[in-house]
Amino acid sequence: MTRPGFLNTFRNTLNGSSGGRYSRMSEKESFDIPEEYYYSKDHEWLKLNPNGNARVGITDYAAKMLNDIVYVTLPQENQKFSKKDVFGQVESVKTVSDVYMPISGIVVKSNLELTRKPEVVASSPYGDGWMLEIKPTNYDAESKVLLDAKSYREYIQQLQQENH
Repeated sequence: MTRPGFLNTFRNTLNGSSGGRYSRMSEKESFDIPEEYYYSKDHEWLKLNPNGNARVGITDYAAKMLNDIVYVTLPQENQKFSKKDVFGQVESVKTVSDVYMPISGIVVKSNLELTRKPEVVASSPYGDGWMLEIKPTNYDAESKVLLDAKSYREYIQQLQQENH
C-alpha cells in the first residue's frame, strides 16, 4: 500500500537526504556484511548460486535503517528486469522504499513468505529474508560495478561520516 507523498527511495532514505525524518545510526552501529556477497550503492545484495542463478535482497544496513518492516511487495515469477529497475517495495513504520535490481535478470522465484512475515527481512536479511532468485541476463558485465564486502563496508562508513 503506497501513500501519495510518502514514497521514498532507498537512496533518499538510507543515504541521508530524508530531511531528518529518519533515525540515524550511531557511528558505533555495526552491520553484517558477509564476504561472499556483492552489494549495490542502493543497499541491495546479490549472491551467485552454484546453478548460475542469483539471490537478491536488501542489506543489513538497509534493514536497520528502515527499522520495523511491516509490508513487502515482490514481483511474480518470469518477470524480466533491467539493472536499476524497481522490483518491489519495503514498507516500514518510517517509510515506503523502492527496492532496485542490482543486475538484469528474470525472476525465477520470489520469497512469498516475506509477504506473510515481512519482519524476516530485518531479522535475517541474508538468510530467510532473501527476496528474489533471478536468472541473470548480463552478469559478467553488470556485476563488475557491484561492490565487494570491503568496498561496501567503506561506503557505509563514508555515509555515516557524511551524516554526522
